[in-house]
Amino acid sequence: MTMLDDLTTAATWPAAYPPGYAVVDVETTGLARDDRIISAAVYRLDAQGNVEDHWYTLVNPERDPGPVWIHGLTSDVLEGAPLFPEIAEEFAARLDGRVLVAHNAIFDWQMIAREYARAERTAPVKQRLCTIALSKELALPLPNHKLESLAAHYGVVQQRAHHALDDARVLAEAFRPSLHAAAAGGVRLPLLECRPLTEWTDSPATPRIGYQASYRGGSGTWRASRKRPACPHPNPGRYEPDRPLKQGMRVAFSGDTSVDREILEDRAIEAGLHVATSVSRLTSLLVTNDPDSATSKTVKAKSFGTPVVDEAAFTQLLRDVTPADG
Repeated sequence: MTMLDDLTTAATWPAAYPPGYAVVDVETTGLARDDRIISAAVYRLDAQGNVEDHWYTLVNPERDPGPVWIHGLTSDVLEGAPLFPEIAEEFAARLDGRVLVAHNAIFDWQMIAREYARAERTAPVKQRLCTIALSKELALPLPNHKLESLAAHYGVVQQRAHHALDDARVLAEAFRPSLHAAAAGGVRLPLLECRPLTEWTDSPATPRIGYQASYRGGSGTWRASRKRPACPHPNPGRYEPDRPLKQGMRVAFSGDTSVDREILEDRAIEAGLHVATSVSRLTSLLVTNDPDSATSKTVKAKSFGTPVVDEAAFTQLLRDVTPADG
């Protein structure tokens, strides 16, 4: 009997681990703030990652379905599907009391939170777990962080990529051995708080000024670029610990965040900061919840000696930003 088998059958399973999980995948019309969910799947798992049941639904987005060549869901297919408010209660019942698990979980959580906000409801999710972050914690020898690579590592066969139900099944089957490996090695699960949106302002489905949706075939993802107004204040230099932020400082963000990234960026701009898309010698501050990750931004920040704070500290700093000189 292996160590994993011992953990499965004995009372040595980590008490601090969650009592249950909801493995989720959503397909969407795109990645922008006003994009919509067009299908959703949930695999409910018990504390040790065993499948309890699964659920799948199409969702009528009431707009163009976006990159059909990726998800295969046309307007004709989605026309008779329920609207999100009509499936919100069932979806919530599947999530309630469980940790949301997804591959690149920040994306799935943000799309779900936005849909619930539009429906004037709140998703019953307190924490999420990203399987990309978990694979990093386990130091899995993966060539990249794609779902297909994680599935191949555990011998899970993917049948219909970018179909929510099959993607959720694949992730559930790959998550269980990852969970057991974490338990066997005493690894802390990379859980993050989920903060729901409490209000929503509808925006038109037509492209907004400053937004340009594009498909990058090389990465296999649908991306939306967002242009922001230029910061009117000069850069006063680097952030100094234990001192307030100053208008004009260049702030970059990296990795997963509890608050919607766009909301954080909007708050920073409203405070008079310059939101940078990359890290350079001019960057005043890097905001990340995972400073030890090997992303290009964290690597550059270390090489340049750029100050680094986590999301919670940055949120506190935003409350008292010093006016620009002059």
